[in-house]
Amino acid sequence: MKDIVFVVLPQTLLLDLAGPAEAFRLANQRLAQRGQPPGYRLRYVAAQPEMSTSVGVTLAQLEPLPDTVPSGARVVLMGQPSGAESSLQPGITLAWADTRRWLARVVAPRLGEVELVTVCAGTLLAADAGLLAGRRCTTHHESLDDLARLAPGATVVGHRVFVVDGPMSSSAGITAGIDLALHLIARDHSDALAASVAQVMVVYLRRGPDDPELSPMLARRDHLHPAVHRVQDALCAEPSAAWSLGRMAEVACVTPRHLARLFRQHAGVTPHDYLQDLRFALAERAIGDGRPAKQALAEAGISGSRQWRRLKQGRRCVP
Repeated sequence: MKDIVFVVLPQTLLLDLAGPAEAFRLANQRLAQRGQPPGYRLRYVAAQPEMSTSVGVTLAQLEPLPDTVPSGARVVLMGQPSGAESSLQPGITLAWADTRRWLARVVAPRLGEVELVTVCAGTLLAADAGLLAGRRCTTHHESLDDLARLAPGATVVGHRVFVVDGPMSSSAGITAGIDLALHLIARDHSDALAASVAQVMVVYLRRGPDDPELSPMLARRDHLHPAVHRVQDALCAEPSAAWSLGRMAEVACVTPRHLARLFRQHAGVTPHDYLQDLRFALAERAIGDGRPAKQALAEAGISGSRQWRRLKQGRRCVP
């Protein structure tokens, strides 16, 4: 069983904690339904036994910051409202300093045996404790500049739902902590378990850039750019439609030229290549599921066997 150690600060964003905690709890529930032992033990630690949260609810009976954490444990740092970490409020400043010292003393020397997970602006605390040198990381888009200032030796990545770099995982704003928790559940157990938890939570399951996708409709969706997502949503909804670059640009509310740049930057392909990859993957999956080839190709927007062969040939040429 893996310990998940949530580190609570004054004014912790409650959803940063509750979202991932529910994902891990539901994973235990699903494992129990399959007759398997629980995978996670949830713990809540803090510099003080009680902590207020961003919504005014006070968390009580918190464990003190431990002198050690078990090998294989996951230490989770959550964010606070913007500016709280630099606030002059004595309670916040003292707890931040105590937690920073604890991270440097207990977690930093064992990073690797112990994992570090940050949600939203929790990455700032990790940076302040000196844990991010040489790491790729992300945080809430409003805090990217602050993160770069606090961790000059880190590679700060924007427009990503989450970033995994060895034993260090960081996520963007608030609900992205759920996406990261689902990714970790899939890594610990299986894609099927993570998908089951996502279904119960009624969330859109997003994946990391280096992971196999559960669906072709999830491919290249690990960014946060709203215009690119709008186009991807539209293409997934109607893959067989007559999509031109101009029509896609209308959906994105940008010029065709700008859309092409955005796709390259955030999805890593052109809009046309994204559409062709989507169509190929949908057709391939439908044929694999036993759908008649002619019907599968038509539903995916592939004009016929000649285009299908050309797409297959193109895929074989990709290294």
